[in-house]
Amino acid sequence: MATQHATFCEQHADHPPFRYQEDRAAVVALSLCPAELEISLRKHGIEWSPTQLEPGQAGHDLAGQVAYFGIFDGHGGQHVSQYLYERLHAMIEEVSKSSIDDVVQFHKKLGGYFKRFRGGALQPWVQHPDYRDKMTLEERITLTFLQADQLVLSREDTRRCGSTASIALMQSLDNPVQPFYAAQKISLTTAHLGDTKILLCNKHTGKVEPLTEKHHAESRVETSRLRRLGGQLITDSFGESRWMGAIENTRSFGDGDFKPFGVTAEPEIKHRVVNGGDYAYMVLVTDGISTLISNQEIIDLARTSNSPQRAAKAIVNFAGDLGAEDNCTCMVVPLAGWGTVGGKDETEARREYRKSKVSALSSRSRRM
Repeated sequence: MATQHATFCEQHADHPPFRYQEDRAAVVALSLCPAELEISLRKHGIEWSPTQLEPGQAGHDLAGQVAYFGIFDGHGGQHVSQYLYERLHAMIEEVSKSSIDDVVQFHKKLGGYFKRFRGGALQPWVQHPDYRDKMTLEERITLTFLQADQLVLSREDTRRCGSTASIALMQSLDNPVQPFYAAQKISLTTAHLGDTKILLCNKHTGKVEPLTEKHHAESRVETSRLRRLGGQLITDSFGESRWMGAIENTRSFGDGDFKPFGVTAEPEIKHRVVNGGDYAYMVLVTDGISTLISNQEIIDLARTSNSPQRAAKAIVNFAGDLGAEDNCTCMVVPLAGWGTVGGKDETEARREYRKSKVSALSSRSRRM
């Protein structure tokens, strides 16, 4: 897959205060077992089979090809995000159900939150190791994330740092098979830890459709999970909430010192089938951008760009104009609806106002 024309990752780390670039982004073509993909789709009520593809077509040989997009935001160092960038996609292909018991036992030994860990989405395999021949895609991703976390925590240089992560897997369901950026019917699976984001732009309305929810202690999905621990949510002097007074992201790779207190690498996995023609693009961003720019602003910044590269640059540059104080990484993935976005750019006036305020403040600072 020629990624240069399909996606773009723009990293903004060329001026202070960015002493280190801890963000990473990856685009890869995975080769997965078509029978596993069939099982996964059937679980969601979707009938698809590689045997139904037209015989002799090139797409028949690509029945197991899945486009992988990943964005990783490291903290405390770049070791974990670099490892995920280099290895996570390959682990999705390579991971084996035979490692499930070892992975679950490793996490149980972390104690605290994991003391009663039963494997989460992998629990049926823990109870009945041979209950099925093949894993679903969701089970494969869960095992991959937990095994990657085990490997990260086993390394001395990664125990005290960590990384959030969001990945999107796209499988074309067209017959004949089309690449993801031209496919009319796409199986889209997202797996997410922390506060990186994946967003979709509706071609007809121009409205954003978020595919992820940040994993902070005060968020809906995490509040119920952490409540049983009896820990405390504390607001720091900057008005930001911290779990146990120290933890912002309650799901991440690494961060070994906080694993007993509820930080987990169990991904939140969502699946949907999308009509590619109804969506203009998908955007993945790190929180260096999303803490400054709203979801709709991110989508609107890309709507008039004539290429994914320019769209990503527009988003990153606007974060820089607002004085971003963290690494900023953006990936824009074109879909079949690329080229025209309906509705109005409702955030343009607000963006210009915010930009003018920052410019005025900078001018006053230079005069002082």
